[in-house]
Amino acid sequence: MFSIKTHLLQRAMQQLGLVAFLFLSSLSSGAMAAGLLPPTNSNLPELDIQSHKVNVILEDGFATTSVEQIFKNPHNQDLEALYSFPIPDKAAVGEFIFWVDGKPVVGEVLEKKQARDIYDKEKQAGRQTALTEQKGYKTFEISVTPVRAGKEVKIKLVYVQKTDMDSGIGRYVYPLEDGGVDEEQLAFWNNNSTVKNHFSFDLQIKSSWPVKGIRVPNQPKAQVNQQTDQVWTVTMGSQTSTEAAQRQGEEETDVKLEQAISQVSSSNSAYTLDKDMVVYWRLADNLPGAVEMITYKPEANARGTFMMTLTPGIDLQPINEGKDWVFILDISGSMKGKYQTLAEGVKRALKQMSPNDRVKVILFNNKASELTSGYTLASNSNISQLIQEVEAIKPQGGTNVYDGLSMAIKKLDSDRTSAIVLVTDGVANVGVTEQKQFIKLIKSKDVRLFTFVMGNSANKPLLENLTEASNGFSVNVSNNDDIVGRIMLATSKVSFEAMHDVDVKISGIKVTNVQPEAPGSLYRGEQLVLLGHYWGENDKEAKVTFSSKISGERKNYSSQFKFPAISTEHPEIERLWAFNTITTYQNQIDNFGGNNNESEDKKQAIVDIAKEYGLVTQHTSMIVLEEAQFKQYNIQRANNARIKTENQARSIRAKQAPQSRQVDQQQPMYKSNRSYVGGGGHGGALNFWSVLMLLPLLIFFRAEKNSSKSKV
Repeated sequence: MFSIKTHLLQRAMQQLGLVAFLFLSSLSSGAMAAGLLPPTNSNLPELDIQSHKVNVILEDGFATTSVEQIFKNPHNQDLEALYSFPIPDKAAVGEFIFWVDGKPVVGEVLEKKQARDIYDKEKQAGRQTALTEQKGYKTFEISVTPVRAGKEVKIKLVYVQKTDMDSGIGRYVYPLEDGGVDEEQLAFWNNNSTVKNHFSFDLQIKSSWPVKGIRVPNQPKAQVNQQTDQVWTVTMGSQTSTEAAQRQGEEETDVKLEQAISQVSSSNSAYTLDKDMVVYWRLADNLPGAVEMITYKPEANARGTFMMTLTPGIDLQPINEGKDWVFILDISGSMKGKYQTLAEGVKRALKQMSPNDRVKVILFNNKASELTSGYTLASNSNISQLIQEVEAIKPQGGTNVYDGLSMAIKKLDSDRTSAIVLVTDGVANVGVTEQKQFIKLIKSKDVRLFTFVMGNSANKPLLENLTEASNGFSVNVSNNDDIVGRIMLATSKVSFEAMHDVDVKISGIKVTNVQPEAPGSLYRGEQLVLLGHYWGENDKEAKVTFSSKISGERKNYSSQFKFPAISTEHPEIERLWAFNTITTYQNQIDNFGGNNNESEDKKQAIVDIAKEYGLVTQHTSMIVLEEAQFKQYNIQRANNARIKTENQARSIRAKQAPQSRQVDQQQPMYKSNRSYVGGGGHGGALNFWSVLMLLPLLIFFRAEKNSSKSKV
């Protein structure tokens, strides 16, 4: 996931060299492993990654990911290290620890320029310091200085994110590849994808609902263990030499142990991953629609934070009338190695079209072109011909997303229901690239846009804002996903009624700062997650009403339940609320431009919220100093205190069995079961086998129910 770039600490101005140690590369031969990559002509020395450990806990609607790394400088001179990694989708990074003189020191968040200035001063003084910065929308960069000659450096990063759950299928991605943007850039870089010593990935799912199965695509070494029907684990990686030796029983003497360590090390000293880690889990069938909630409110007279997850149990009917489908396909150079998989997904989607549907295919790289001559009726012969033409395309060139989208919107038929499906893995780098121009374009017509964002390099904020502005939805697709299944899962939603103009009202208790402010639309199988603040010195019952338009008719669903006066179990949701609020403000800045007073006010609000809740953003950074230097710069240790509170809560939860977080048991909001892939809204048993050919991401779940351990 990480890469290193090093340069000598010199007395004069230093020349920065990009040198990466990349232990993870992408699915395709073209895309690269995570991080900034070294120029091919670089002669600067690399640092060694000695250890990389990942620990993930999925519980109560959010995931906590902890990444610990040890680097070693094998050279005879002190170095500064700079490494980068892709930002996990919708993740809030709030904990960065750097070991100073063998002791862990927690970073504190400051305004970006201030943090950089302090780092440079400390570097010049020769004191140990580290800095975490967000670069644009997709990467973090961590600078560490000095890395002493022949010595090791240890760092730890922790981030939290909401759980991705759709149609009874949960999905977690640990991003390990940066991906490429276009072929010109791909040709400029090289990479090394080997970890020399220990790599481990440990994930635990503690679900409040029974879990039917887990799948880890394209990772044959992953081990899946079922502890109970609600607790599962996924583990993979190389053993440490000591661990492996002890398992061999070589513990009688130190000499035997050292011999065993040496023997194991020689055969198990390197570990290579070349794909994102993607984990799917499937909930049991026939689960009810429900409202779940977790809270954090340490004092009765203090402000509380809630995270409410609504899983509608609403029977959305299939749409049988003919529709117009416009597929906009990215054929730029970065799609090499991925395009045939994309084409297979489009092929499956086209074959499911109704004979009353019409199809149009638009291609774009440096400019857009139409593959079809206007709309084509979805007859068997037309679809077969179109599939052949799509499969024959050879990706090349840049990424002019705007031109492709503009061509699709300008040629819509206003008399028919239309859906635009945009599939891209890149960044808009040719033609119009300003986000506000994209928003203006998509709002010029009443049309739903559905985007498939492939890989970790794509401009996710732009594409997700576009879909939100059109009341569509966005699907993130890792190169290591079952891409065909992801495309089929999403396009199947468009064939059913949707919930539009969704609104949630909470009465009977004071509630403010709810995110998202305007939920927009929900499609079949989707959940709505709300984060907000509440007040109340006593446990107080509130009425929660969910309403939406379905086929033009407004429908209401409600329940009543209590918001607790004191709740200390989930302090992390404060960061999740802050992250969502910051994301909203940043989207507004990007959508309407950043050169006005309102945008400046929002930037200041982002800085204030990020400093209060300890988050790295495009406007704030996290710095680690020697403890005395925090006092020297008068930096309060607020994040240090917050992390202690979070760790204490995690420790308590770790000892507990999974808890039900459903709050509407006494007065259910929905009478029907939730929607499943291939199943009805009334919760009939999932006709799982009938959809396997359409959704290969589910194929693993035929595993025997009584199996307690599987190698996936």
